[in-house]
Amino acid sequence: MAISEEEFQKEKKILHKINKLLGNTLSELGEEVIESEDNLVEFKKMMWENANNFDAAEAHQAMYATALEADKAYQKQQYFKRLCSIKDKPYFASIVFKDDKGEIYNIYMSLTYLKDDNANNILYDWRSPICSLFYDYETGPASYKAPGGTYTGELKRKRQYKIEKKKLLGVFDNSLNIDDEILQEVLATESSDRMKNVVNTIQQEQNQVIRNLEDHNLIVQGIAGSGKTTVALHRIAFLLYRLKNLNSNNILVFSPNNIFTEYISDVLPSLGEDNTLQTTFADYLYSFIKEYKNVENFSDFVRRYYSYEETNPELVEYKQSDKIIDDLDAFCENYIDNCKFINDFKEGEANYILKDDLNEMLHDRYERLPLFERIEEMSEKLSSNYYKGSMKKKATFQKLLYQNANFKKDYKEIMREFYKSEFCRYRVSDVEIDKFIYTDNLHYEDALIFAYLKGTLEGFLYESTIKQVVIDEAQDYNRLQYIIINNIFKKADFTILGDINQNINPYYHYNSLEDLKDLFREDTKYIELLKTYRSSPEIIDYTNKILGLRHVNAIRKDNNKPVIIRKDLDNIKDKMIEDIAYLKDQYKSLAIITKDDKEAEKIYDLIKDDTQISLVDADSKKFKKDSIVIPAYAAKGLEFDSVIIYNDRDNSYRRNERNLLYVACTRCQHELIIYN
Repeated sequence: MAISEEEFQKEKKILHKINKLLGNTLSELGEEVIESEDNLVEFKKMMWENANNFDAAEAHQAMYATALEADKAYQKQQYFKRLCSIKDKPYFASIVFKDDKGEIYNIYMSLTYLKDDNANNILYDWRSPICSLFYDYETGPASYKAPGGTYTGELKRKRQYKIEKKKLLGVFDNSLNIDDEILQEVLATESSDRMKNVVNTIQQEQNQVIRNLEDHNLIVQGIAGSGKTTVALHRIAFLLYRLKNLNSNNILVFSPNNIFTEYISDVLPSLGEDNTLQTTFADYLYSFIKEYKNVENFSDFVRRYYSYEETNPELVEYKQSDKIIDDLDAFCENYIDNCKFINDFKEGEANYILKDDLNEMLHDRYERLPLFERIEEMSEKLSSNYYKGSMKKKATFQKLLYQNANFKKDYKEIMREFYKSEFCRYRVSDVEIDKFIYTDNLHYEDALIFAYLKGTLEGFLYESTIKQVVIDEAQDYNRLQYIIINNIFKKADFTILGDINQNINPYYHYNSLEDLKDLFREDTKYIELLKTYRSSPEIIDYTNKILGLRHVNAIRKDNNKPVIIRKDLDNIKDKMIEDIAYLKDQYKSLAIITKDDKEAEKIYDLIKDDTQISLVDADSKKFKKDSIVIPAYAAKGLEFDSVIIYNDRDNSYRRNERNLLYVACTRCQHELIIYN
């Protein structure tokens, strides 16, 4: 609801004052930043010149002082950057809150804070406790939690602003209902090449995820377009603001592919935070598995199935199943129990080592350790015992231990033993086993099993510096992957987000992501996001029918653009060129989404000479969304103003491939055309 002219003029005066204060603060802080950098250089120079005059304690104190000065300079630089980012749009909303004591607070919300000369808050960071009132309540009784306790009162007013280049263009009073003016305006805008921050339109259900500090682990099931990834990134920004001793290098995001990593790369910087560490699960496998030249990524694993290149899908399904976890555990337990030293041996002239003593060390003294870590410990112990605490013979003893044992550290052979053992439920021929084990290129499903065997027998690579792990597209990870991740990040907290309806892993399915709760600590909360902000009601109605869904709640208002189905065309090329020209004229971004990469290449070759368009796959790191051809499994997590779905007559979506079609169609915001 627009405000009165009198109120509008008052708001213009407030903006003028804040612009002036912000400008002065930037000017003063800019000088301080330059001065602090110069001081740090001089400080380091002084320390270097006098280093020889310091004793150990003084040197330690000098290093600490240098680090302290560097941190102060860095904090000033970061705050200066944040202020620079808001100089054209200082704030986006305000609230008036009257607490139970009768005190009234007029809070202006921004991406960062700003204080006046008396150290009073003029702008509040959107992540501060009192700002949660804006997202969680309509006008009326309200409360918020802060470190000092819970504060109750009445929310008197909620106001949003349109500010561009320091000028006030619009002011709206609202209760931030799902159809409020600012939200609908944001939803109506065209998508860009990168995901943006949405601090001015965060909804209540999203805010409950973003600001949750009570639960260490969150599992979020969100329908297509519910803002799962956006919520995850804003949650990261919130945790960086609220948790002491947490920085961007303590957070790891698992992304589905490189395209997605590039797509989200602007969100955290726009919120004033550094980008976190990011990886894909395939990248982790590649770093852990040194025994193979290449490890297949998830996109190529999926591509094999949807291109019908997999010759034994039943075996792959077993490798992806929960059953194989029990089988691998039973095999490893039996394997370790049967490992032993079969010979006594001598080291040097006088050192005679008995196999019985070694077996006691292996199975009793070091039982708490993974098998091959026990050998490491035993080698150190023997070297220390026989050479007066020296480790110089550790490698010699390790070699002798393996020479006189009935086992060796050969994971390829151990994996082969598993498939030949009674513990494997699927009978596999020697030829087939050798084909997928003794190769330079390890398939994705085999890499998971290889990594689990290796981690179980020698220990996983524990990452102690990671305190927060975010997993997006969680439905595409099987249970074995979560067990591996849990073993790597034993002390981290998790935010896991996904949608079982968007599962594109053809071999593994969850009834609910809530099934993952038993893999994590007791303080794990399951949350559902049931509103979609991406697509028009017409598109949502069509995509619901693909999977027989009923519960999707569309927020975007009608655009009266029906989903168009094109069938049995004599000249596909001419009609597609016509559709592309129309959509490019109407919208900023267009994607032609195909079932697989072969179809993508076919369509790209068909139209590339007649329209400006680019071909994108899951390995692409840079791309512009204005006009692309992309396979469905590479489009996960992306969104476009308009979409053309192309489905070749000879390569149609099968009944068990409906989820992939659902993913493709739900990428669209405004207008969807389907070539079927």
